[in-house]
Amino acid sequence: MNALVLLLIGIIAFCFGWFVYSRFVAQKILKLSSSFQTPAHTMRDDIDYIPTNKFVLWGHHFTAVAGAAPIVGPAIAVQWGWMPAFFWVVLGTVFFAGIHDMSALWASVRHRGQSIGGVCRMIVGSKVGQLFMIVIFLVLLMVNSAFGVIIANESVSYPSTIIPAWGAVFVAVFMGIAIYRFKLNLGIVTLIGVVALYALIPLGSIIPINLPSEFLGLNAYQQWIIILFIYAGVASIMPVWLLLQPRDYINGIQLFIGLALLYGSIFLVAPAVVAPEVIPAVSEEGGWKILIPVLFITVACGAISGFHGIVASGTTSKQIDNEKDVRFVGYLGALGEGSLALATIIACIAGLGLINADLSPETWASLYKGGASNFSTGGAAILHSGLGIPQNIGQTLLSLMIILFAATTMDAGIRLQRYIVQEWGELYQIHPLKNKWISTLIAVGLCFALSWSGLGEGGKNEVVIWPLFGATNQILASLTLLTIAVILIQNNRIKGSLVVLIPMTFILTMSFWGALIKLGDYFKAENYLLFGISFVVIIVTIAVVLSALSCISKILRQHRA
Repeated sequence: MNALVLLLIGIIAFCFGWFVYSRFVAQKILKLSSSFQTPAHTMRDDIDYIPTNKFVLWGHHFTAVAGAAPIVGPAIAVQWGWMPAFFWVVLGTVFFAGIHDMSALWASVRHRGQSIGGVCRMIVGSKVGQLFMIVIFLVLLMVNSAFGVIIANESVSYPSTIIPAWGAVFVAVFMGIAIYRFKLNLGIVTLIGVVALYALIPLGSIIPINLPSEFLGLNAYQQWIIILFIYAGVASIMPVWLLLQPRDYINGIQLFIGLALLYGSIFLVAPAVVAPEVIPAVSEEGGWKILIPVLFITVACGAISGFHGIVASGTTSKQIDNEKDVRFVGYLGALGEGSLALATIIACIAGLGLINADLSPETWASLYKGGASNFSTGGAAILHSGLGIPQNIGQTLLSLMIILFAATTMDAGIRLQRYIVQEWGELYQIHPLKNKWISTLIAVGLCFALSWSGLGEGGKNEVVIWPLFGATNQILASLTLLTIAVILIQNNRIKGSLVVLIPMTFILTMSFWGALIKLGDYFKAENYLLFGISFVVIIVTIAVVLSALSCISKILRQHRA
């Protein structure tokens, strides 16, 4: 098999999703309307609620949801061979992720920009909505903690990325001020921002930044964890237009430049796929990991992600200028993430072959364990073969991608956790929780504590929490789809609800099955922290699903009457 064939199949499928399927769902089922007054206008405060250019908002939304997950998940999933990961990413993006993201955004816009948990509370019931919020908070806790460790690892492993990664913060602030305060042309500001960002890459290679191997009893990984969460806390309380939105936008631009270079190189090189097609089960310490259902909780954000619904309903819905922008921002954002996941798979299953010419299927099991680093190494090999970009520059470029996307997810994730804590303060009339400073400290403190406990030796234990994050994340996606189905059925769009009910049923089955497997694994490993989190997620899921199905049954009886 040639990687170029896989790339062409993926591009054709994504084009079908955008030009045909998403248009049908937007027009016939969601019935997006430009006459609807969005919360960005009716509740405008220029801090969280602000009408935003759809291209800028798309960049903000896409990079906030992307993070490192569509790289980490698919890079690990190729352990079962290239075929399962490839087809799940392509089909999952078109029929699962795109519809999930777009409909979650629509549901929030139609309900005053509330989080998907708040929407569930309004539609399904107050008690169920409160349980739903627990799942959302746990997903945010896990993703922020895991990404904090991933960024710390990348920062130590690739010191050449430090200057461009942190320089991107200053570039973003400049862009925010230029666009919103000085009203400068978006195209000109974008060009300046992109040039400045890429100019920092060679500077980073010339001046790599290494933290002390030990400082006040802390190793370099631990130092980065502290720095990252201080930054994330500060970024989460800044106005969205000043840092979060332009940072996400410029990251979206640099990603597509990176993807264009990588895709272009694949067209020029047409590398052979060196990974085996299918490996039903892979051995690990203490047992075997089977393809089904673990594949679906491993790929996670590369195909469908409940985290996307949190971002769509948490920050993006508050910035939609025209309701018809929901399709552009939501569905196209999912396609962007699918494109990154597809590039990751090809970099891993074909790029590594350019370095290991004699790679055999027997040695594949030892190579895939490189995870995200295989994306940097394999992708850089493809860039070198196709465009002549030096291997070290290519690795810096792709590692920078991982760091920037994981960091933007942390920016948005901490802000979203703060929203939830504040919502709980309103709901239970706990006045200190309503304060944005206190709620931010709580969010940052919990994420920091989980990251710190998960550092382990050398700070490389982020994979320990990844399967639990994947299972919980996919469960959240299914619950979001179930909530949207209730809304559609309430509005007498019963047949239309099948576009969310069918993927909901599939992903709920796979993720719940995977969660039960991980529950047993954590118990056997005596990891009672992750066992407790997994147990709570399972119980809450059962309660939400049963309540939502009861609500649907009641609505259908009313329609028949």
